[in-house]
Amino acid sequence: MNEIASRSQLRAGFLRWAIVTVPLVLLLGLAVGTLVPAGSENAWYAALDKPSFTPPDWAFPVAWTLIYLLLGIAVAMVLDARGARGRRVAVAVFVVQLVLNLAWMPLFFGAHRVSAALVLILVLFALVLVTTWLFARIRPRAALLFVPYIAWLALATALTWQIDRHNPDAETLVPATSSAQMAL
Repeated sequence: MNEIASRSQLRAGFLRWAIVTVPLVLLLGLAVGTLVPAGSENAWYAALDKPSFTPPDWAFPVAWTLIYLLLGIAVAMVLDARGARGRRVAVAVFVVQLVLNLAWMPLFFGAHRVSAALVLILVLFALVLVTTWLFARIRPRAALLFVPYIAWLALATALTWQIDRHNPDAETLVPATSSAQMAL
């Protein structure tokens, strides 16, 4: 027997990480989603001039649930790669991009800062690409789980850019006293 660990032991290690990371990432996304109303529930967002390629409201929670699930699995795969070179850096960059991801929704839907949300999503997009590359060096399959995230972020970036372009007065569409706006 030349193996350090059997396949079942390796699978058990991954499952221990996934039991923590998948619910954690999902719950963080859900928690941020409950901070401010989004989609048609948000009067400010409903009043914006949106591009024709805006997905229907139901697509957003479905896409984000799937993406957060995949992110939780991907980070579990990397965390399970004990001793892998660059693992700590990859996880640290993952955490930073996740924090930026979670900050976007309150900034856009709550504070109505479309231009700032555009800058944030551009930085986030770059960090997601870096995270994908770092994960690929450790666990190529973990990096593949980022493909739907990258595609959805590309769409979200285009949407944010178009909304910013077509709504230069977006911050003032709803008075600051509205319950749909957060002060930052």
